[in-house]
Amino acid sequence: MIKIFVDTGSSIKQEEKNNYDIELIPLLYRMGEEEYQDGIDLTIDEFYNKLIGEKLFPKTSLPELEKLKEQVTKCTDEGDDVIIITISSKISGTNNAIKLMFEDNDKVHVIDSMLAVGGMRLIVEEINKYRDQSIQTILEKVDALIPRIRVLAIPETLDYLFKGGRLSKLEWLVGSLLNIKPIITFVDGNVKVDAKKIGLANSMKYIAGELNREADPSYHIIPSYTYKDNNLKKLIALTNKSLYRSMTEFDNLDPVIACHWGPNAFGFIYVKKEN
Repeated sequence: MIKIFVDTGSSIKQEEKNNYDIELIPLLYRMGEEEYQDGIDLTIDEFYNKLIGEKLFPKTSLPELEKLKEQVTKCTDEGDDVIIITISSKISGTNNAIKLMFEDNDKVHVIDSMLAVGGMRLIVEEINKYRDQSIQTILEKVDALIPRIRVLAIPETLDYLFKGGRLSKLEWLVGSLLNIKPIITFVDGNVKVDAKKIGLANSMKYIAGELNREADPSYHIIPSYTYKDNNLKKLIALTNKSLYRSMTEFDNLDPVIACHWGPNAFGFIYVKKEN
């Protein structure tokens, strides 16, 4: 049997894990003097009350590794293969820490998603398509899919990307003064600026155009947002109606990721058509 563990950088909620047949690995974050398990200890509303109301910016950290080791070792001792999917190793030390912990256990397969949030969901969905096949086949399918997954997101404000070290002070200052909206993506596991547009409307048109042009409708399209979904609904209205049937329910991102995007960020995660 194959067991799947996924860290909460995926933004998969506790109430969703049974639907995916997975176990979740809660990442940790600290706000003020308190430490929380991502997606467990605070509701989304409680988190935003601290982020916006109390102006507490989170500091993220690794999951409880010893607890994970116990869970995974129990599975492999029972003869199961275990796949662990982590947030990109370029933005978190989780992947490297888990690889080191299981380097002598050949039944544990640690996948660096090179992504976050909905991109990790799409990897889980791909694994579940082939779960009754060999572990080698599954890993090959995942390797082929990851380069095709695209994340495109717009932060409403640049303040949180700057606080989290994702933008330089110059980028933050110029962007804020000129109302430049960077479209954020992942490139080789790193958070990068895909394009820069003046104003929210032009940024929305850019993302909608990219989705309309290159999304593979045989895979899910994941509309994501932080805090409120008003901007996301406007973006969806610009996309081809033929793609609506591929869209999942809106994903309100969990705290570990939402803290870097800031409130009212939004975008799409999807799979590009094969060349």
